[in-house]
Amino acid sequence: MSEETQDTQGMSYLVSLPRRVVIVYIPLLIFLFVLLFPFYWMAITGFKPNAELLSREGNPFWVIAPTLDHFKKLLFDTAYPNWMWNTILISTVSTFFSLAASVLAAYAIERLRFSGSRQVGLSIFLAYLVPPSILFIPLAYIVFQLGLFDTRWALMLTYPTFLIPFCTWLLMGYFRSIPFELEECALIDGATRLQILTKIVLPLAVPGLISAGIFAFTLSWNEFIYALTFISSSENKTVPIGVITELVEGDVYHWGALMAGALLGSLPVAVVYSFFVEYYVAGMTGAVKE
Repeated sequence: MSEETQDTQGMSYLVSLPRRVVIVYIPLLIFLFVLLFPFYWMAITGFKPNAELLSREGNPFWVIAPTLDHFKKLLFDTAYPNWMWNTILISTVSTFFSLAASVLAAYAIERLRFSGSRQVGLSIFLAYLVPPSILFIPLAYIVFQLGLFDTRWALMLTYPTFLIPFCTWLLMGYFRSIPFELEECALIDGATRLQILTKIVLPLAVPGLISAGIFAFTLSWNEFIYALTFISSSENKTVPIGVITELVEGDVYHWGALMAGALLGSLPVAVVYSFFVEYYVAGMTGAVKE
């Protein structure tokens, strides 16, 4: 029995509507609800006036009298624009620096075929598994000794410590899918390793680079422990730290502004994913075939 016939018979199981509803539509609806409900809750809480937030009457899943007071408080009464700029700058610089180092490391491990390359790749991946809660103590001492405490550079230089191992491990798998024959032909024609990397490997590895970049950008954007430890002044904080530390006063939680800040802070990452989702999927599945 051919593979196409087997695929056709497998898909015929979903021809009837009741089976499609049970097997496909209901699980998808549950999955979408679980994923999107937090964003919906952030949105309605951000637009609710304080009277509705504190009231036990009415529908908690809807807004009766929407207001922009919480967004006004967030944008004009706090340093949220500075937090957003700091987050964008730190995430972008850390991502590009980590990708540059990861490309060189992954290419050397997978394509140069030196002795012990597999062990080196495994050790890099194991380095990613070390929890940041263990590393931030020695890193804090180093940052303080270098005079970088309470500066954006403290985060730009420490974020690659967990971004580079992950991006290297991800790119190793993608470089492994690129045929070696392309490099061998280029070497016969007199190309150098740097020319092969920049003109052959990297153009073929664009989906993998974008996939690693999205992961690195997201990890940098949402990082909490290092930003909380290395930054103290309000103007240098990132969004995750600024929203938590500035909008919670003792036991008073400004829920409207908190949810508005969380909603605005999640939008840039969602936009990045929406633009590069095709490359992201291709990078995760290994799109280069012989």
